[in-house]
Amino acid sequence: MQKVFQIGPRSFALDQAKAEQVFAGKRVINGYETMTFNLLPLKYQWAYELYRAMKANHWDAEELSMARDVAHWRDVRVVSDAERDIIRLAIGYFSAAEAMDGYAVRYATRELVTAPELKLVLGRHTHEENVHTDSLVHMIGGLGLNPHECEARFREACERGRPAELSERISPEFNRALDLTRLENKQLFARTIFLFGQCLEGTRFCGLHALVLSLHAQGKFPTIGQIFRNTRRDEAQHIEFFRNLFLELIKENGELWTEPFKAELRELMREAIEQEKTFVTVGLGAEMVAAAGLGLDELLAYLDYVGDRRLEGCNLAPLSATAAKNPLPWLDELIGLGSAGAQPHEYQKTASLHQSSDDDL
Repeated sequence: MQKVFQIGPRSFALDQAKAEQVFAGKRVINGYETMTFNLLPLKYQWAYELYRAMKANHWDAEELSMARDVAHWRDVRVVSDAERDIIRLAIGYFSAAEAMDGYAVRYATRELVTAPELKLVLGRHTHEENVHTDSLVHMIGGLGLNPHECEARFREACERGRPAELSERISPEFNRALDLTRLENKQLFARTIFLFGQCLEGTRFCGLHALVLSLHAQGKFPTIGQIFRNTRRDEAQHIEFFRNLFLELIKENGELWTEPFKAELRELMREAIEQEKTFVTVGLGAEMVAAAGLGLDELLAYLDYVGDRRLEGCNLAPLSATAAKNPLPWLDELIGLGSAGAQPHEYQKTASLHQSSDDDL
């Protein structure tokens, strides 16, 4: 007997008994696996829809002209030395970020999850990180910078303002060979995807990104700002994927959701926010924050808001006595998230819509 399975406007005929067996066996971990990577029947519809949105949102930095950014960089009447330093730091961030922890976590997670639609999103995630890295070459080449100087400037700020690195809390035991039939390893999996998705990707260097986007909002460095906007939108989808993956994992393994475990996760987020605040206040400093047109207090309050938003999205209590409010709503609007920040907007072929030309100079 056949059963018709619907995905949007398309219909697929499946063997009903086999489809029901596969659907019942699909789980985030320890579920039914197929050698043929057959997505149907879909269980995690949200994951497939997120994959399609990510695919539609493809962008390429090379489609964006750097002409106006180069003109701004060279004109002392347009940008200050402090604003140029912000750009050096931002480009140094791009250079260093991919080496920190992301690939190992994404790779291990993709090997450990068993539902094909989850693996599909993680594959796209890796592709988008490659696009981000490629955009580094475009920015450096356009401005004619020395990438090693930019990376050194960024690492200097990190050493000054980030004495402890939360990514070091990612256990080396989290790898593709992890035995997920054991309770302690299930908890390690849940902790790791929360730490990576919400505490690291979700909070780290929000302050530096805010400085670049503030300059962009003032009409300075339009292409670099657009690259950061596109990157932040991609990251919002990555964060959303890991948030949903975490929630599904907890739903399917309710024994993990204990009060001590919840307290541990909230403590990880508290550390993440405190580290980011230290990076902003010491690594960047009030003068650099002011050079971007922002106030230090409002930027720190924004970080509190981000931390509470990440926790509440994972059904955890906020760190603030009352959930922090967003002091920089324009920032989320600029990225395309709105004040809630829960649903990433599509920005299909953004590059072609925002490409600058030499005539604009």
